[in-house]
Amino acid sequence: MLIASPCVVSLTWRLQDAQGNLIDALEEPLEFFYGGEDLFARVEEALEGHAQGDELTVNLEPEHAFGDYDANLVFFEERSLFPDEVEPGMQFEGPPEGAKTEGMPRDAIYTVTEVYDTHVVLDGNHPLAGIGLRLDVTVRGVREATAEEIEAGSVADSAVTVLQTAPASDRLH
Repeated sequence: MLIASPCVVSLTWRLQDAQGNLIDALEEPLEFFYGGEDLFARVEEALEGHAQGDELTVNLEPEHAFGDYDANLVFFEERSLFPDEVEPGMQFEGPPEGAKTEGMPRDAIYTVTEVYDTHVVLDGNHPLAGIGLRLDVTVRGVREATAEEIEAGSVADSAVTVLQTAPASDRLH
């Protein structure tokens, strides 16, 4: 079966930055809905018409992946607004309650980048924002999507939504 919308693809990959530094390796195949929101548009474009066993490389500029880095999404707030155990790498949805910085999106995920005695630095950019990426993909399987998957626009039991959310660690899954 050739990849065409809508279907479900099973993939493995190696994700590297433009300098060849490994960011993530998905070694066990995972299923993703093709024709929905599970994959970047450029990744879907590259997969179109491929079949099980095909290998391809997709180069993603920041605007086709996690966007350009926006320095306006970096700010600091008083240390007292955070739990005692706050540390770099922790993530929060929206600015902390009582935040004094105005105009920060409430629906963004903010990553703690630095913790000081008096304040905490938060960054609303995705950790891979502003970075060119190389994704080496292997198609491990292709199948027809079920009616439920088509309606949901996603594979119901998929462990991740590929490359769409900030990772909780250095790994993407």
